[in-house]
Amino acid sequence: MAESDLIHKDQYYVAVKVFLERGGKFLIIKDKWNNWDLPGGRIRKHEFETVLEDVIERKMHEEIGEQVTYELGKSVVLMRHERVEQLPGNGQNPTIRIFAVGYEATWLRGIPRLSDQHIEMQWVDIVTFKPEDYFTGGWLRGVQDYLALKRL
Repeated sequence: MAESDLIHKDQYYVAVKVFLERGGKFLIIKDKWNNWDLPGGRIRKHEFETVLEDVIERKMHEEIGEQVTYELGKSVVLMRHERVEQLPGNGQNPTIRIFAVGYEATWLRGIPRLSDQHIEMQWVDIVTFKPEDYFTGGWLRGVQDYLALKRL
C-alpha cells in the first residue's frame, strides 16, 4: 500500500445504537448539547474484543438506567454520522465521524432515567413520528431506514 493511500484514509468511531420499542413507540433522547439521539454510543478502546451485546448493555445502563430491562433483537440499520465533537475547555471542537450499528430491542420493564449527559426523552410513535423534525445527518437517515422497515 502506498503512503499516499494511508494519508487519505479516514478515521471513524464505532458505535451501537438501540431502537428501544414499547407499545408501538420507540425511545429518543436529547443530549445536553440539544441534539436528539438514540440510546447507545461509542465502543471504548478497551472494548475492542468485547461482545457487542455487552457494550450495548453498558451504554443502556449509562444512558437510561440499570432498572430498565429489554430484550435485544437483531441489528437492523447501519448509520454513518458526522458531527462536531463538544470538548470541554480548549475551544477546539473537531469534526468526527461515527459508524453505528442500530439494533432493535423490546422494552420489558423499568422506568428510563436520563443520564447527566441528557436533558429530555420521548417515546415517539413508530407510525406517525417525523424524524426530520428531530434528527439530522446520519442519525436522520438511520431513523428513516428503521421506520421504513417498521412501517411495511
